[in-house]
Amino acid sequence: MSRQRPSWLLPASVVVALLLGLLPLPPDLQPLRPYWLALVVAYWVIEDPDRSGLGFAFIVGVIADLTFGSLLGEQALRLVVMAFILQRFRARLRFFPMSQQALAIGGLLLNDRIVVAAIHVALGITPGPALSWLAPLVGMLLWPPVFVLIDALRLGHWRRR
Repeated sequence: MSRQRPSWLLPASVVVALLLGLLPLPPDLQPLRPYWLALVVAYWVIEDPDRSGLGFAFIVGVIADLTFGSLLGEQALRLVVMAFILQRFRARLRFFPMSQQALAIGGLLLNDRIVVAAIHVALGITPGPALSWLAPLVGMLLWPPVFVLIDALRLGHWRRR
């Protein structure tokens, strides 16, 4: 007997991640902003690969590019690279303890920073502040609560008493 999963959760989590990405931060904290969208896409690629894959990552990335006013296709490329790596190692990653999953997500977010740096160097765009290289660490620390929250909503644990 399969449980009906809420169909609103995937788009709602993407919208919340987009809003968190738009949330104003003090200039000193701006470089430390976690890549919320990557955390949400990573969750869905790991836990629901039938509904979210490379196409999902690409569409979410293009929406993010339009929302944030960034270079068209930059976030789409970043999220597709991340989704590809996650799909490749999903079977192993899914059964890691949460601490090891967080380390793997941290590595993926660090890889994302490298992809951003490569894109900016290739296009002659000024690189971001050096402090932005700590953002993957913030994302790694946020992975467990993000995972647990979305998983509880997806599986309906929040309704049980």
